[in-house]
Amino acid sequence: MYDVASLNERMQKSVDTLQKDLTKVRTGIASPAMLDNIFVDYYGTKTPLPQLAAVTVPEPRSLAIKPWEKNLLGPIEKAIMAANLGLTPMNDGTYVRINLPILTADRRKELAKTAHKMGEEAKVAVRNIRRDENEQLKKAAKDDKTSEDELKLELEKIQQITDKYVAVIDQILADKEKDILTV
Repeated sequence: MYDVASLNERMQKSVDTLQKDLTKVRTGIASPAMLDNIFVDYYGTKTPLPQLAAVTVPEPRSLAIKPWEKNLLGPIEKAIMAANLGLTPMNDGTYVRINLPILTADRRKELAKTAHKMGEEAKVAVRNIRRDENEQLKKAAKDDKTSEDELKLELEKIQQITDKYVAVIDQILADKEKDILTV
């Protein structure tokens, strides 16, 4: 009656989006993904930082950005400051270096709340997909004159798939929260 592969694919996209968004939530450890959403003014065009420079992690709490062109050092510094990530870039003539400050307990709790909010949004997305599938299934059942028992079984299958993805989201959140709160 409905396409299970399509349903799984749509719900998996919600999970993938959550994982991508959570890489931007800072833990105590540096990650190049923290800078993925920074856009640098490159000859009048806003260009993602990873396309203009190599971002490496020389130490657990620092990032090193080596631009492909030396004249990009200043614009990269400005873009990082403008992004309001609470990071202070330092230009040494070859690299832009960023040292991550140690997170306070309050800041860790705040970041955990942000991650939790992202998780809730992912769960809402999964539940909206479930609702849409249920409505399509009920409409198709009405048109096809499907028995109520068959419809109930199909709705239960959709619910089981939804429950599986909600559990995956909960596990991802638990892991991220553990990362954030670990000193």
